[in-house]
Amino acid sequence: MKKVVLLCCFLGMAGIKAQTIVFRDAEITIDGNPKEPVWQQLPEYTGFYNHLPTDEGLAENQTSVKLFHNGEYLYISAIYKDSTSKVQISSLKRDDLTNTVSSSDTFVLILDTQYQQQSACYFAVNAGGAQVDGLIERVGDGDSYGINTSWNVVWKTNTSTAGDLKRYEIEIPLKALNYNKNNPVFGVQFYVRDIKNNSWTIFKNVKRNYRLFDLRFTEAFDVENLPDISASRFAVTPSVTVNHQNDVINDTETTTIKPSLDVQYNLNSSLKLDATINPDFSQIDVDQQVTNLTRFAVFFPERRNFFLENSDLFSNLGADGVNPFYSRRIGAGTDIQFGLKLSGNISPKTRLGVLNVQTEKEGSAASQNYGVLVTEHQLSKNFTTTGFLINRQQTDKFNFINEYNRVTGVNLNYKSDNNRWTGLANYGRSFNHGVSGDNSFYNAGIWYNKRGFLWNASVKNIGRNYMADVGFIPRLNHYDALNDTVVREGYTQSSTGLQLTKYPENSKAVNSYRYVNFSNDTYWDDHGEVTESATFYNAAVFFKDLSAVYFNAYHNYVNLKYAFDPLGNGHVLMPDTYRFVRARIGYNSVSNKKLVYQGYIHHGEYYSGKNSAAFAGLTYRLLPLANLGISYEVNALDLNELGNKTFHLAQFTGEVFFSNRLNWTTYVQYNTQENNFNINSRLQWEYKPLSYIYLVVTDNYSDTISRTDWGVAFKMNYRFDL
Repeated sequence: MKKVVLLCCFLGMAGIKAQTIVFRDAEITIDGNPKEPVWQQLPEYTGFYNHLPTDEGLAENQTSVKLFHNGEYLYISAIYKDSTSKVQISSLKRDDLTNTVSSSDTFVLILDTQYQQQSACYFAVNAGGAQVDGLIERVGDGDSYGINTSWNVVWKTNTSTAGDLKRYEIEIPLKALNYNKNNPVFGVQFYVRDIKNNSWTIFKNVKRNYRLFDLRFTEAFDVENLPDISASRFAVTPSVTVNHQNDVINDTETTTIKPSLDVQYNLNSSLKLDATINPDFSQIDVDQQVTNLTRFAVFFPERRNFFLENSDLFSNLGADGVNPFYSRRIGAGTDIQFGLKLSGNISPKTRLGVLNVQTEKEGSAASQNYGVLVTEHQLSKNFTTTGFLINRQQTDKFNFINEYNRVTGVNLNYKSDNNRWTGLANYGRSFNHGVSGDNSFYNAGIWYNKRGFLWNASVKNIGRNYMADVGFIPRLNHYDALNDTVVREGYTQSSTGLQLTKYPENSKAVNSYRYVNFSNDTYWDDHGEVTESATFYNAAVFFKDLSAVYFNAYHNYVNLKYAFDPLGNGHVLMPDTYRFVRARIGYNSVSNKKLVYQGYIHHGEYYSGKNSAAFAGLTYRLLPLANLGISYEVNALDLNELGNKTFHLAQFTGEVFFSNRLNWTTYVQYNTQENNFNINSRLQWEYKPLSYIYLVVTDNYSDTISRTDWGVAFKMNYRFDL
């Protein structure tokens, strides 16, 4: 009898098909109500797991997902069985991860269309119909992934509520997806945010020590009858910008009219060519200002669309703090004339990236040509390698001048079968006209990630002549404030980290507590002398509602070789050995309420003096019509006989949502360290999918509230799919 039962079970399991995105020659109406007959013929995917606030067991509130494609569109239906008929929405703004996704009732779909665990498409829609789309890509070292929401496609969504059922319906054009017909397998993940009970539930089980969108945990879906090429191969977006600028200090004003053109051509379903001519970026969000008390430059992310699709190919060519390609360098001083980018898969295991951008000559700034070639190949299930060449060369019209910077290198990434171990090894060299020797870079790092236990270690060496003009290597250059010179100096860095977290099972108050979060970064100069050692310790308690209280401690040893002027008053810290200790205690409130707040106080030593700091931030949600946020940070430095100074950084963000297509956003920033008071206000109307009208007003003042300049820009574009 047992043999018969076992045989029946075996035959039953053998008849179960793998997850499949089936082909159906059908069309549906995207109305948030999956009533068409085709939906009844499809397999159902459910059995969602808990991720937060607990990652144990199946979710109490389940979601049912069905999906198919018709050769032109991918259709998805998701129905979430809520415990209430209430809906909570914090934003109707497109591409607002924090409010539209994390702070609203939301359904999220991830598509790793190459199934290589390197990059993926991210689609999210909240219960109010607001969309977020972006690219998931590797960032930094180890097993980190990030979401870049500046990538956009035309797709349709609609939502509805029927009692306690929250229904989401999605239509995504296949032409928007970077897939390969010869590899008809997508890595797929679904997850649901229920902000009312502060929960995240997920289709393929992912423990809380990994991110929800970690691409190593997607589920493989076979795709039936995947078409070879897209039905539409061209997307053409002309635009025009009228920009009026008034320089109050110099009493000058200018008005310019700038036409632009962006073209995307799909060579096939996995390889795309992008072109931009005379681009204008006046509509992008302003950078969020920071108070910088270090001796080195601060990293700001890329926001320009042209540089974003497949940007992980170009942006992950180095290691943390040593990136040979930083696209924000391009066009930072002069306008871009044109840009070309070829990116995507040329085989199921090989990705290619080619970038060429030409900038204009403006005043004393010479015109430059920037070229990048990147190839990435999956050697095996565990190893991926990347090779690259970066070239910056001065130009004179159509001629190349013998003034250049070139960087080349190779990277090797490792991931273990159980996804606990990851590794990274890098080697690179730079070449400059008239400079040779000491021009290499190497790095080796390893990371271990297990629920409740994280560990990492790495070592890197950067030669003093490893120069990356289009890169970001802030520690290579030291400003000597006494002699007003910049000194380039190579270094070796070691980094270690350890994190221990406990998840109590029977506590009624505590969700988890992180009792050890330790890291150390130590730097040596070319002579083997320690120049700096920075040690960080953190402990935190996370309560059941996921609010948290935390404690930080910092210890720094600095063998200062070049004078430093942190006060900006001309009284410099002289080269010497400094040891200083600081501490911080803070609190972050629960995130699913109308009023969200956080704050900290900070005090301790700073070089030869003292540093006291405090921060407070408040966000109030007028659901779902508006979000108002205000923050204030104060840093008081007292360096004894060198003087004292207090830096203030105040920021206000106001967002008003007239609909999920029309919104008004205003940023106000007051930064005494940069002597700047800035207002940036933008009205954005998506009058047709991915076709926009922008009206942007900027107003700049000194820290004494004396106007320095202001401007108004009007931009309109229209997207044609041919």
